[in-house]
Amino acid sequence: MRAITLAITGASGAIYGVRLLEQLLQAGCQVHLLLSSAANVVLATELELTWPAEPQACQQFLIQHYGCDEQQLRVYGKEDWFSPVASGSAAPKQMVICPCSMGTLAAIAHGMSDNLIERAADVVLKERGHLLLVPRETPYSAIHLENMLKLTQLGATLLPASPGFYHKPTTIDELVNFMVARILDHLQIQQTIAPRWAQ
Repeated sequence: MRAITLAITGASGAIYGVRLLEQLLQAGCQVHLLLSSAANVVLATELELTWPAEPQACQQFLIQHYGCDEQQLRVYGKEDWFSPVASGSAAPKQMVICPCSMGTLAAIAHGMSDNLIERAADVVLKERGHLLLVPRETPYSAIHLENMLKLTQLGATLLPASPGFYHKPTTIDELVNFMVARILDHLQIQQTIAPRWAQ
């Protein structure tokens, strides 16, 4: 079973992370899910979703909600330093932070590992894995741009939440699917939720 770490932070755009989680589970991936404290606030504010704050309770809730296999989904707390994602010898080689707040992005760019999301990202970078960040902010300050440039130079992929319009979207779902499809493409996971150019 292919393993991927998915982190959802407190940036606006929680719908992207939720849709990505759905697609990864449907694709049969094993998802190691990390949620920041602010992510739960944004989930409730933007999507009216109330997920249990305690990791084990959240894991069981989501397994039941999505009807996935118990081996498919693991949820960890922000200080669960003994989780696989905190270790270079056990962490998945691919990680997506979606959406990614500027605070999280800055911490990763400067090697600050004060919580499990930051530590997991640090592990993926040091192990030469694939770290994909989906920032959702506008406008970008010079500090934001410098941090994004630094992470790009370190091998991370920056995929801002900037959906295209060439597929003539008529719903918010189509805009969300466009971005999630691009993420899945970069993870090399087959997707059918959004058309490619000229198709």
